[in-house]
Amino acid sequence: MASLKEVKGRISSVKSTRKITSAMKMVASAKLHRAQNAIENMLPYQSKLNRILTDFLSSMDVSLDSPFTVQREVKRVGIIVFSSNSSLCGAFNANVIKRFVEVTDRYKTLDKENIKVYPVGKKIEEAVKRLGFTPEGTFQDIADKPSYDEAAKLAENVMDLFIAGELDRVEVIFHHFKSAGAQELMDATFLPIDLTHVEEEAEEEEINAEKKTSKRKIRIDYIVEPSVEEFIASLLPTVLKLKVFTASLDSAASEHAARMMAMQVATDNANELIDDLTKQFNKTRQQTITNELLDIISGSMK
Repeated sequence: MASLKEVKGRISSVKSTRKITSAMKMVASAKLHRAQNAIENMLPYQSKLNRILTDFLSSMDVSLDSPFTVQREVKRVGIIVFSSNSSLCGAFNANVIKRFVEVTDRYKTLDKENIKVYPVGKKIEEAVKRLGFTPEGTFQDIADKPSYDEAAKLAENVMDLFIAGELDRVEVIFHHFKSAGAQELMDATFLPIDLTHVEEEAEEEEINAEKKTSKRKIRIDYIVEPSVEEFIASLLPTVLKLKVFTASLDSAASEHAARMMAMQVATDNANELIDDLTKQFNKTRQQTITNELLDIISGSMK
């Protein structure tokens, strides 16, 4: 059995750890509040932008001819994957890395040179290098402080490569923030853009936002200037850039939520361990006192 000094030292050590985890939980909670406000303010804008696009296409009754919708045989693929820059957020990064491996396994017939990876976050960047891939740059600033300008640059880079035929498909992996206790890991096709999926997504977002029970039906005749083609050419890149920025906000909010929950669990575990060690300390002290009394009694009887 451990000595009283050892048990007391362990109790003191665990209490110090509890102070750290409790403080980290409060910091993560404050960051989550700001990140949650950012993503909640962005989602209605994204939903309305998708709705404008789908309503426009359906009402104009035109066939979309855009370089972003071209379907090609997949010989070169790009993957944009979001993680955090720091650890202590539970299985957040481990799940991202696992999903990245699953996605790359879909393209195992391709050489690694034909898989371009855009890692947003230090943890996924390190994992990508360990797995034998060469990152197409460092995007850690986006993971720490999501910026529309930085996200738009990343999106433009990928879009230019897709238009040039250097990428045939682009996928994005990120955590979708649902609530402080629920984050959904997603991987979706970024390019080529599927307008059917965009329409379904816009409809679902609008129903959730406005709590509608029936499908919204619109009959609008648009007057487009200077032309339909120029309008589409301007709108689609905006939608794509916004998707990358929204994914970065989603990932940031999910990271802070995961860290807050992980620190809460660590604090609870520390409390339980302190209770167990305190019981052990009291039991050991009681046994020590009992042994001393027995020694005194036995000595006096001699």
